[in-house]
Amino acid sequence: MSHFPADTALLVIDLQPDFMPGGALPCAEGEAIVAPIAALLQARRYATVVATQDWHPPTHVSFASQYPGRAAFEQISLHGHPQTLWPDHCVQGTPGAALHPGVDWSRADLILRKGTRAAVDSYSAFRENHGPGGERPATGLAGWLRERGVAEVHVCGLARDYCVLWSAQDAAAAGLRVRFLWDLTRPVDAGNDTATRTALARAGIRID
Repeated sequence: MSHFPADTALLVIDLQPDFMPGGALPCAEGEAIVAPIAALLQARRYATVVATQDWHPPTHVSFASQYPGRAAFEQISLHGHPQTLWPDHCVQGTPGAALHPGVDWSRADLILRKGTRAAVDSYSAFRENHGPGGERPATGLAGWLRERGVAEVHVCGLARDYCVLWSAQDAAAAGLRVRFLWDLTRPVDAGNDTATRTALARAGIRID
Protein backbone atom coordinates (compact mmCIF):
# COMPACT_ATOMS: atom_id res chain seq x y z
CA MET A 1 0.00 0.00 0.00
CA SER A 2 1.52 3.31 -1.11
CA HIS A 3 2.11 6.24 1.17
CA PHE A 4 1.21 9.84 0.44
CA PRO A 5 3.77 12.66 0.27
CA ALA A 6 4.76 14.32 3.52
CA ASP A 7 2.84 17.47 2.58
CA THR A 8 -0.48 15.56 2.55
CA ALA A 9 -2.64 15.17 5.67
CA LEU A 10 -5.68 13.05 6.47
CA LEU A 11 -8.54 14.88 8.17
CA VAL A 12 -11.04 12.60 9.93
CA ILE A 13 -14.21 14.48 10.81
CA ASP A 14 -16.38 13.61 13.83
CA LEU A 15 -16.15 9.82 13.84
CA GLN A 16 -18.22 9.56 17.04
CA PRO A 17 -20.90 7.17 18.34
CA ASP A 18 -23.66 9.81 18.31
CA PHE A 19 -23.35 9.95 14.52
CA MET A 20 -23.60 6.16 14.17
CA PRO A 21 -26.84 4.17 13.80
CA GLY A 22 -28.48 4.10 17.22
CA GLY A 23 -26.85 7.38 18.17
CA ALA A 24 -28.47 10.73 18.85
CA LEU A 25 -27.93 12.07 15.32
CA PRO A 26 -27.28 9.00 13.14
CA CYS A 27 -25.87 8.89 9.64
CA ALA A 28 -27.18 5.88 7.72
CA GLU A 29 -24.46 3.23 7.47
CA GLY A 30 -22.11 5.45 9.46
CA GLU A 31 -20.47 2.39 10.98
CA ALA A 32 -19.42 1.19 7.51
CA ILE A 33 -16.61 3.74 7.30
CA VAL A 34 -15.03 3.01 10.69
CA ALA A 35 -12.94 -0.03 9.68
CA PRO A 36 -11.59 1.50 6.44
CA ILE A 37 -10.58 4.69 8.24
CA ALA A 38 -8.99 2.66 11.03
CA ALA A 39 -7.02 0.77 8.39
CA LEU A 40 -5.76 4.03 6.86
CA LEU A 41 -4.39 5.13 10.21
CA GLN A 42 -2.96 1.70 11.00
CA ALA A 43 -1.11 1.61 7.68
CA ARG A 44 0.48 5.00 8.42
CA ARG A 45 -0.20 6.16 4.86
CA TYR A 46 -0.28 9.80 6.00
CA ALA A 47 2.53 11.65 7.75
CA THR A 48 -0.04 13.91 9.44
CA VAL A 49 -3.45 12.86 10.75
CA VAL A 50 -5.98 15.24 12.29
CA ALA A 51 -9.22 14.14 13.92
CA THR A 52 -12.04 16.46 14.91
CA GLN A 53 -14.46 15.85 17.75
CA ASP A 54 -17.84 17.53 18.14
CA TRP A 55 -17.85 18.61 21.79
CA HIS A 56 -20.96 20.56 22.74
CA PRO A 57 -22.00 22.03 26.09
CA PRO A 58 -25.46 20.75 27.14
CA THR A 59 -27.04 24.16 26.43
CA HIS A 60 -25.65 24.44 22.91
CA VAL A 61 -27.45 26.92 20.65
CA SER A 62 -27.97 24.32 17.89
CA PHE A 63 -30.01 21.98 20.10
CA ALA A 64 -33.77 21.96 19.46
CA SER A 65 -34.23 21.32 23.18
CA GLN A 66 -33.19 24.93 23.83
CA TYR A 67 -36.22 26.29 21.94
CA PRO A 68 -39.61 25.48 23.48
CA GLY A 69 -42.08 24.45 20.82
CA ARG A 70 -39.37 23.76 18.24
CA ALA A 71 -38.48 20.33 16.86
CA ALA A 72 -35.24 18.79 15.67
CA PHE A 73 -34.41 19.47 12.00
CA GLU A 74 -36.46 22.69 11.91
CA GLN A 75 -34.71 25.75 10.49
CA ILE A 76 -34.34 29.02 12.39
CA SER A 77 -32.34 32.18 11.81
CA LEU A 78 -29.31 32.41 14.10
CA HIS A 79 -26.97 35.41 14.03
CA GLY A 80 -28.58 36.35 10.71
CA HIS A 81 -27.95 33.00 9.01
CA PRO A 82 -29.96 29.77 8.59
CA GLN A 83 -29.46 27.27 11.40
CA THR A 84 -30.73 23.70 11.53
CA LEU A 85 -31.90 22.65 14.98
CA TRP A 86 -30.40 19.30 15.96
CA PRO A 87 -31.20 16.66 18.55
CA ASP A 88 -28.91 16.98 21.55
CA HIS A 89 -25.72 15.22 20.45
CA CYS A 90 -22.02 14.93 21.28
CA VAL A 91 -22.53 16.52 24.68
CA GLN A 92 -19.20 17.01 26.42
CA GLY A 93 -18.15 14.01 28.49
CA THR A 94 -20.91 11.66 27.30
CA PRO A 95 -20.23 8.29 25.63
CA GLY A 96 -21.77 9.52 22.39
CA ALA A 97 -19.20 12.31 22.18
CA ALA A 98 -16.20 9.99 22.48
CA LEU A 99 -14.09 9.25 19.44
CA HIS A 100 -15.13 5.89 18.01
CA PRO A 101 -13.37 3.04 19.84
CA GLY A 102 -12.88 1.13 16.60
CA VAL A 103 -10.01 3.43 15.60
CA ASP A 104 -6.55 3.65 17.17
CA TRP A 105 -6.52 7.39 17.79
CA SER A 106 -2.95 7.29 19.09
CA ARG A 107 -2.07 7.55 15.38
CA ALA A 108 -3.58 11.07 15.27
CA ASP A 109 -1.21 14.01 15.54
CA LEU A 110 -3.96 16.42 16.57
CA ILE A 111 -7.46 15.99 17.99
CA LEU A 112 -9.39 19.21 17.54
CA ARG A 113 -12.56 19.72 19.54
CA LYS A 114 -15.18 21.96 17.96
CA GLY A 115 -18.60 23.31 18.82
CA THR A 116 -17.39 24.01 22.33
CA ARG A 117 -18.94 27.48 22.62
CA ALA A 118 -22.60 27.45 23.63
CA ALA A 119 -23.61 30.43 21.46
CA VAL A 120 -22.01 29.39 18.15
CA ASP A 121 -22.36 26.23 16.07
CA SER A 122 -19.29 24.76 14.38
CA TYR A 123 -19.50 22.35 11.46
CA SER A 124 -16.09 22.97 9.91
CA ALA A 125 -12.70 21.92 11.23
CA PHE A 126 -11.33 25.28 10.07
CA ARG A 127 -13.92 27.86 11.07
CA GLU A 128 -16.90 28.10 13.37
CA ASN A 129 -20.28 28.98 11.92
CA HIS A 130 -21.36 32.62 11.87
CA GLY A 131 -21.21 34.27 15.27
CA PRO A 132 -23.14 37.22 16.71
CA GLY A 133 -21.04 39.72 14.77
CA GLY A 134 -21.39 37.87 11.49
CA GLU A 135 -17.82 36.58 11.60
CA ARG A 136 -16.70 32.97 11.28
CA PRO A 137 -13.84 32.62 13.78
CA ALA A 138 -10.92 30.43 12.72
CA THR A 139 -10.05 27.34 14.75
CA GLY A 140 -6.34 27.73 13.99
CA LEU A 141 -6.15 24.45 12.06
CA ALA A 142 -5.08 26.06 8.78
CA GLY A 143 -2.08 27.70 10.44
CA TRP A 144 -1.20 24.50 12.31
CA LEU A 145 -1.17 22.56 9.03
CA ARG A 146 0.92 25.20 7.27
CA GLU A 147 3.50 25.13 10.05
CA ARG A 148 3.83 21.38 9.43
CA GLY A 149 4.32 21.93 5.70
CA VAL A 150 0.94 20.51 4.71
CA ALA A 151 -0.35 21.66 1.31
CA GLU A 152 -3.05 19.02 0.65
CA VAL A 153 -5.73 17.46 2.82
CA HIS A 154 -7.87 14.38 2.26
CA VAL A 155 -11.14 14.61 4.16
CA CYS A 156 -13.42 11.84 5.39
CA GLY A 157 -15.84 11.14 8.24
CA LEU A 158 -19.28 12.35 9.29
CA ALA A 159 -21.48 13.87 8.19
CA ARG A 160 -20.88 14.16 4.44
CA ASP A 161 -23.46 16.90 3.89
CA TYR A 162 -22.50 19.09 6.84
CA CYS A 163 -19.25 18.89 8.77
CA VAL A 164 -17.19 17.07 6.12
CA LEU A 165 -18.49 19.33 3.35
CA TRP A 166 -17.90 22.55 5.28
CA SER A 167 -14.42 21.39 6.32
CA ALA A 168 -13.52 20.64 2.70
CA GLN A 169 -14.84 23.99 1.51
CA ASP A 170 -12.95 25.91 4.19
CA ALA A 171 -9.76 23.96 3.50
CA ALA A 172 -9.96 24.98 -0.15
CA ALA A 173 -10.70 28.58 0.82
CA ALA A 174 -7.57 28.49 2.99
CA GLY A 175 -5.49 27.64 -0.09
CA LEU A 176 -5.07 23.91 0.51
CA ARG A 177 -5.52 21.29 -2.18
CA VAL A 178 -8.44 19.09 -1.16
CA ARG A 179 -9.55 15.58 -1.97
CA PHE A 180 -12.95 14.48 -0.71
CA LEU A 181 -12.94 10.75 0.08
CA TRP A 182 -16.60 10.22 -0.82
CA ASP A 183 -16.79 6.51 0.05
CA LEU A 184 -15.35 7.24 3.50
CA THR A 185 -18.20 9.63 4.33
CA ARG A 186 -21.90 9.18 5.04
CA PRO A 187 -24.64 11.86 5.07
CA VAL A 188 -27.28 12.83 7.58
CA ASP A 189 -29.63 12.99 4.57
CA ALA A 190 -28.75 11.12 1.38
CA GLY A 191 -31.13 13.44 -0.43
CA ASN A 192 -28.42 16.10 -0.08
CA ASP A 193 -25.83 14.15 -2.11
CA THR A 194 -26.42 15.98 -5.39
CA ALA A 195 -26.17 19.36 -3.69
CA THR A 196 -23.02 18.22 -1.88
CA ARG A 197 -21.35 17.19 -5.14
CA THR A 198 -22.34 20.49 -6.72
CA ALA A 199 -20.89 22.48 -3.82
CA LEU A 200 -17.63 20.52 -3.95
CA ALA A 201 -17.30 21.02 -7.71
CA ARG A 202 -17.96 24.74 -7.31
CA ALA A 203 -15.10 24.92 -4.79
CA GLY A 204 -12.73 23.04 -7.13
CA ILE A 205 -12.52 20.06 -4.79
CA ARG A 206 -11.62 16.66 -6.21
CA ILE A 207 -14.02 13.85 -5.29
CA ASP A 208 -12.46 10.39 -4.96
